[in-house]
Formats: sequence, structure tokens, C-alpha cells
Amino acid sequence: MGNAKIWQKMTVRQIRKALQETPTVLIPVGCTEQHGYHLTTDTDNHSAWQIAVRAADETGSFVAPLLPYTFSGGELPGTININLNVVSMMITEILRAFAFHGLRNLIPVLGHGGTESVQAVELGASHFVRDHVGYADRNVAVHCFFRACPSFLRCYQQERDYHAGRFETSLMMYWAPDEVFPDEMTTDREDILEMMLANPDAYQVFSKPLDDPGVVARVAQHPDIEVGVMGDPFQADVEAGRELCDEAVTNLVELIRALETTP
Repeated sequence: MGNAKIWQKMTVRQIRKALQETPTVLIPVGCTEQHGYHLTTDTDNHSAWQIAVRAADETGSFVAPLLPYTFSGGELPGTININLNVVSMMITEILRAFAFHGLRNLIPVLGHGGTESVQAVELGASHFVRDHVGYADRNVAVHCFFRACPSFLRCYQQERDYHAGRFETSLMMYWAPDEVFPDEMTTDREDILEMMLANPDAYQVFSKPLDDPGVVARVAQHPDIEVGVMGDPFQADVEAGRELCDEAVTNLVELIRALETTP
């Protein structure tokens, strides 16, 4: 343990030496957005950073500086939305920059699971692979712990725990307890909560000034959403956070080792 190579904390000499020791860089990709009244807007950034650093501790990989600005789609106070095209281009350019230094395995580690944001990251990764044929020997893999790990899939599919609910609150209790405010836990009114649990993208409202297929719809957050929690944070606990963390880190470590043994 303790072998993570934290890029922004290293000097030129240290990075030059470390480039001879590992072919892998983990790129934490977070999001600054609302997480109800009981979690900070830094929640997704913690998820990306903690999982990446803990996996790098086991594998000796580089950990790139965190990207905290992506796309949420929400509009509650604290959320910072960046144009999806910009997010995609940023991912392409970040991958190119690390490939330039000779790193062979490039792994964006996502801490945010928003549908559109994930698609933007995947598109950026795809453009890097397609457009930079000079780096055809590089391996690119987007790691989404919330899709790759069985426990998180159960949270999504069975518990309908999508955002600022049990799993995210448990993780934050484990690795950032000072940024959890249990006394502030609350959810939106029952009908709004059920609407979002039935469809986590239902927070969006689409409207057109004219009912014509060629008219582009305006998109805005549902006006009755005040808290934005999609799940049950009251069921969170530290031990669940530890178990979820261990599963996410193990999954990423397995991916790293598989890529590093790929011819």
C-alpha cells in the first residue's frame, strides 16, 4: 500500500523516474453538483479520487489531477454544469496529454453517474482512440464503478438508489465523514421522490413553444424539486461504505492488472 504516484505532487525528476515504473494513469473525473441537504457538492469528486488513489496504492499507478467540472443537468444551488461537448473534448485532450508522456493504459475513473455526463466521457474517449492513430498502441478504458460492481447495480436496479441516497451517503461516511450532515437528511415530497425513483432522468422537464418535430425542446429541472435526493440516505452506514469502497477498488485493480498484462 502507499504506492500511488500522485501526478500533481511530483517533480519532473520524480515523474521521469516513475514513467519507467508504471505504464498506467488513472484520471479521476468527478462533478460539482448538489447532493441534497446532507452531503456536500464535492461528493462525486471524493468518489473518483478515493477509488483512484486506493487502486493506485495497490498497483503503483499514476493518479492524474482530479477533473471536478463536468455535467450534472441539475439546477439546484451549488451545481456547476459544463457543456457536454466541452466535457467530451476535455477528456480527449487529457488522454492525448498523458499518451504524449508515454503512458500506455489510460483510465478515466468516474465518480459521477449522470447519464449524459457518462456518455460525454465515453464519447471523448472514443474520439481519442479514433482520431489519434499515432497512439494506436494505447489502451483506454472508462471505469464506472456504479456499472461494473454487482453491489452498486443492486442499489440501482433493486433499491432504486440513484443519487445522494444509501450508497453515496455510506461511501461519504466512510471516507469523508466531516462532509456528511445526518441531522440535515431529508428528501423531496413523496410524489416528487417517487417520480425520480421511477426514472432518475425525470428531474428534467422538456417543453416546446411549438409542437413540431423540428423545434428543439427546452430542458430545465422540474420546478418542484427542492432537495434532489434519489434514494434513502437514512439507511446509510459506515460499514456499508467500507464494503462498497473495497468492491469498487478491487474492480478497478483487476482492470488495471488486466490491461498491464495485455500484449
